[in-house]
Amino acid sequence: MTIRPITMIGHRALDQKARRVREVTCELRALVEDMVATSAAASGAGLAAPQVGARWRIFVYSCTDADGVLRSGHVINPVLERFGPLELDEETIKGCLSVPGEGFPTARHRGARVRGTDLEGREVEIADEGGVLARCLQHEVDHLDGRLYLDRLSPALRREALDAVRARGWREKGLLSWDPTELTQDTV
Repeated sequence: MTIRPITMIGHRALDQKARRVREVTCELRALVEDMVATSAAASGAGLAAPQVGARWRIFVYSCTDADGVLRSGHVINPVLERFGPLELDEETIKGCLSVPGEGFPTARHRGARVRGTDLEGREVEIADEGGVLARCLQHEVDHLDGRLYLDRLSPALRREALDAVRARGWREKGLLSWDPTELTQDTV
């Protein structure tokens, strides 16, 4: 397993739709292992392949559901179903490993269900309503569709978020990724 650098806002892999996986290869298995290790090293709830520079429709997750149960796994070629009302909880600050150190309240549907396959080709279905997992599923599929959570913010919060990103000076420093083995989200 290798801990991979995490792409940051401004990296082109984050702006493009990920490609559908047609065949599980040894390289793809290694990618999933690396993504699990990378997400853990960065203390993430989930990580999508574009966040490590790979353009495949894959994500990994490790977070709690509405019952407080830790759920972990991976999904290949996920199809997302959102349900329940959109909720904006000012107390729930949304962050992203690709926008390290920043967090803003983000409206998400109360529930989500993802269907896809695992590395062995078995059907998987993950669903949650009201937990971190429901938000995570929506967030990771957004990454696979070339969207960041900043795209879902209100216009005022989006301006504030982009100002915060500019203030960090990543573009001026030429930073397009960060290494979770060397830095924390707050020190990037």
